[in-house]
Amino acid sequence: MASATRIEHDSMGDLEVPAHALYGAQTQRAINNFNISQQTMPSTFIRALLQVKMAAAEANRQLDQLDVEIAAAIQKSAQGLLNSDDLMDHFPIDIFQTGSGTSTNMNANEVLAHLAATMCGQEVNANDHVNAGQSSNDVIPTSIHVATSIGLAHELLPALNHLKQVMNAKAESLKDIVKTGRTHLMDAMPVRMDQTIYAWSNQIQQNIRNLEQLQPVVQSLAQGGTAVGTGINAHPNFAALFCQVLSQQTGLDFTEADNRFSQIASQDTAVAVSGQLKTLAVSLMKIANDLRWMNSGPLAGLGEIELEALQPGSSIMPGKVNPVIPEAVAMVAAQVIGNDTTITVAGQSGNFELNVMLPLIASNLLHSIHLLTQASLVLADKAIATFKVNEARLQEALARNPILVTALNPIIGYAKAAEIAKLAYREQRAIIDVAEEHTDLTRAELTKLLDPDHLTRGGLA
Repeated sequence: MASATRIEHDSMGDLEVPAHALYGAQTQRAINNFNISQQTMPSTFIRALLQVKMAAAEANRQLDQLDVEIAAAIQKSAQGLLNSDDLMDHFPIDIFQTGSGTSTNMNANEVLAHLAATMCGQEVNANDHVNAGQSSNDVIPTSIHVATSIGLAHELLPALNHLKQVMNAKAESLKDIVKTGRTHLMDAMPVRMDQTIYAWSNQIQQNIRNLEQLQPVVQSLAQGGTAVGTGINAHPNFAALFCQVLSQQTGLDFTEADNRFSQIASQDTAVAVSGQLKTLAVSLMKIANDLRWMNSGPLAGLGEIELEALQPGSSIMPGKVNPVIPEAVAMVAAQVIGNDTTITVAGQSGNFELNVMLPLIASNLLHSIHLLTQASLVLADKAIATFKVNEARLQEALARNPILVTALNPIIGYAKAAEIAKLAYREQRAIIDVAEEHTDLTRAELTKLLDPDHLTRGGLA
């Protein structure tokens, strides 16, 4: 049985659209043309796009560019969609579409026109009313910035601050525990557990700071530039008022772009944000791998810590437990690094007055923000906060670490210290025993000089 349809009309003619659909002919043409990935634009992007449409309608109302009732109906319709559980049912267009995102912009325009017309009882036109003073060429870049701004402010930065706080608390709780440091994966001078974890925390803090520095740039918007940046068909005061209204709606401080031509023709800001997200991914990969190495074993590996056992680790080996959270975080990092490469290539597609890979940039950028947000939270709560330290294993390794002889360099010289270290390695003996036999230092002096905790404090013995 064929599905019921209705006839919709656009500038190219008539087209059948599902009878229940809120969208019109232009959306249906995009559905027909772009059956490529079955991946739609992220919901966070669609929500930002609706925020843009609400702010545009209010700005146009205040500037007498829209009838009061029509403007109110557009805003109420957009808010209704934002509050609905079936929002994405009305936005079915593939990511891989026209590079300006025109299809998605018109999708929003048609849905809002349909709902607003029903609400106010008069004709509401997708182009003339919902898209008044706008072009896809400034709406889509603006929506990318708005969605990214919201994602950073309300998702990723809070998650990173949580991760940092969990790390700091864990570091403080382990400040008296000393372990063997490693460089090149080989035994090195000792470090305290808190020093290792505070190093991770500092990496996260640097990423937070770098993302915060990008926020004012991301919150600078192209809206008002319309087709190519000149602002054709937009009221001269539209851009400023739009930013004011949008700031009130979202609680974020949005501003007019210094140069709207640049923000429409390029996506340099998105590339910069993605680059910083890649840096964060690299930081998380490092931390995840440190945890995996420290947890390795439990018998044949380092066995320094024990990550929380969350699930069976093997379908064939009973009792095996794996570091699943660090592995998941490492995969997120790999995906974000790949997303950044895609965004970098897409950012090069600013041909003359318009970048033509905007949907791809939006999708990958928001995907990275979402992945990093969730990965940071699970890393904090299911790995950092819950791992236990195997102090006996740490002490055993420290006692046998010949590299402790480094502390004797200023007293006996590098060459003599190297000779003692090699002998200790060869004979598998504690460094303090070998040093006592081959130097004039007393046991008491050596005990003080080679004290691992003392060696984590720096300076001369």
